[in-house]
Parts: sequence; C-alpha cells; structure tokens
Amino acid sequence: MAIGEILEVQTGGPANGGSVVARHDGRVIFVRYALPGERVRVQITDDRQASFWHGAAIEVLDPSPHRIGPICPIAHGSGESGCCDLSFVDPAYLRELKGDVVSQQLARLGKYEWQGVAEQLGDGDSTGWRTRVRLDVNALGQPGFHRYHSDELVTDLRCAQVVPGLLDGLDEPALGAEGPLHAVMDDQGRRHVLRARSVVEGEDVAVQKVGDRHWLVPVTAFWQAHRDAANTYSQLVSEWAELEPGMSAWDLYGGVGVFAAALGEAVGTKGRVVSVDTSRPAFRSAKNALGDLRQVSMICGSVRHALRDLGKADVAVLDPPRAGAGRDVIGRIAETGVPRVIHIGCEAAAFARDVGLYLESGYQVRELRLFDAFPLTHHIESFALLTR
Repeated sequence: MAIGEILEVQTGGPANGGSVVARHDGRVIFVRYALPGERVRVQITDDRQASFWHGAAIEVLDPSPHRIGPICPIAHGSGESGCCDLSFVDPAYLRELKGDVVSQQLARLGKYEWQGVAEQLGDGDSTGWRTRVRLDVNALGQPGFHRYHSDELVTDLRCAQVVPGLLDGLDEPALGAEGPLHAVMDDQGRRHVLRARSVVEGEDVAVQKVGDRHWLVPVTAFWQAHRDAANTYSQLVSEWAELEPGMSAWDLYGGVGVFAAALGEAVGTKGRVVSVDTSRPAFRSAKNALGDLRQVSMICGSVRHALRDLGKADVAVLDPPRAGAGRDVIGRIAETGVPRVIHIGCEAAAFARDVGLYLESGYQVRELRLFDAFPLTHHIESFALLTR
C-alpha cells in the first residue's frame, strides 16, 4: 500500500486543479502544496490509479523563490481548509501558472496553441474579493469551510477571500443549527444572511449592480463571487459582440441576465435578444431587472432544448456550468450558422474541450483572455471569441 508513504521528489510543471507534476519510479504523482522546481517530501494520499498517484507536500527541502508565507490563515497547516489552496504562492506568479495550465489544456484537449497569463480583476488585490459565501454546518451546528476534499469542516472563518465584515459573528453554533448559511455583501454594502430558508440578517434578496442597472438577486442564487467580475465581464462581452441596432443575439446559460442587458442595449428596440437558463429564481430576477428592454425575452429551460426553436442569431454568448457546453450544444450552435460566439468557462479542461469542439465545427479563435477571478486558488475564468 502506498497510502501514507513518504517520498522525496523533484517537482515539474503545474497541473490542472492546483497540483504540480512529479515522477517517482516511472509513475506520475500530482503533488499539492508544492510549486514547480521544488524538492519536497510528499505523502501519498491516493493510490487508486495504477498510472498516477496523488500526494501532499509535507516538507519543502528546496523552495521556489515564488513561495511565500500563506496569505490565508486557515488554508494551510493544521486547519487545511480547502478555500485558498494556493495562498502560499506569490500572486503574480500564480497568474502565470494559471496561464500555463490553460495553455496546456488547450493544447491537449482543444488542439489549440496559445500562451498567456491571467489578468487581474479590479485593483488586483488577492484578498477581500469574495462577496458571496455558503457555509455548511457540522453535527454541533457550527458553520465552516470544508477541508480539502472532505466532509469535515474548519470552523475558523478567517478566510482571506471574503470581503471585510461578511462573516463577522457567524461562528456561533446556534446560527447554523438548522442548515447551511448563505452570506452576501451586496453592492449597497448591506449584508444578507440566510439560514436554510430563514432570514437571519438583511433580506432574502441582495441588490447587485452592473453599470447603471440594478438586480434583486436571491441570496441563494448565482452571482459572480468576485466583486469586480460582473462589470468586467459585461464590458468585455459588449466589446467582443460588436452588435449594431437591429441585430440579434443569444445569451445562453444567461443566469439573471447580466449579458442579456448589455446585448439588449446594443441591439436597440429593433433588435432581438433571447436569454436562456434553467434556474427559475434567476429567470424571475432577469425578468424584473430587464423589464424595460422589450427586445429581450427570457426562456426558463435547458439550452439544448431551446436551441431547437431559436432560429438564427448574429452573436451567441455561452457561459455554461463547470462541465462545459459539450458536443450537442456546440454542434447545434454550429448548425444554426451563428457567425460570432463568445464562450466563457470556469474550469480549464472543460473550456479547452469546448474550444476544440468549436474548431472542429469550423470556427477560429480570434481572441482569448483569462481573468484571475478567484485569487489564492487554482480556479480561473476563461473567455474565447470565436468566428467563422
């Protein structure tokens, strides 16, 4: 049995998911808590695969110059919360690593060559950016963050990601006794806290703002976690879409309609925008926020089914869940002849696979940008502009 075995290895390049690659006796080991070019002692944590193992660096013998003291006090050491898995990496270097990972995934899964780094969002501060948090509770009713790949919780709530004040006073067991806690700091600086379906503080909806438009978003619904993400992404989609009055666009996996709003304003009253999402709360939020844009219509349903009846469009924007859009949806996009596609992904491998599917369908990548929307972590937001 290799579980628990301790090996000394020299690390190589980064892998998708926050680990780096090492080799021992011909076997690949994915090592977390390590950086490229380090000599570390690694303890094997998973040996279920014959060709590769997973492990965690327990001692750094020859550190990288890019290694720093952990920024997040609960993500490393005895706590080992899974919140900020790469808070021991210099933030500027981490953006380079994220670019390397996406580059590797694009080459391997998308058959597309690209080099670049992740861009900062807003002021680029790696701490205090998260405005939405969901906390599970343990058997004692204490809320907390999950340990790495575990059901166990770390009840110390000092995560470096969250905006100041978001989790203050939420460590009391009584607050979490009845179920998960949701905490949101909205764009008016108000905090909203829900326990299961009960409001503990604030309201059950939060005011979110993009440009001059406001949304009332349920505290339990999806909104970009990074305080600057929604505005940045909306501006980029507007720029890349190059829409003119009278044109048409689709906002697929559209959520509460942030992109639909930008697209609708661009096409004007003689144009047409259709936004599709499966979430009924998001659908209701979009209807309320975009009620003045009569050129925008909303469909609450699956993108795959909706595409059967949407006809044609000048631009399609897709922001699918982590698993990506997949062959069926992208194949249908190609069949409709949409000449311009903006595709967004929050998981590098799924994004790369989707880009490859577009290339197979005759599209070309015109631009590709990455955003460090999740500092201190391995997560990355990727945008591709594709045309044909």
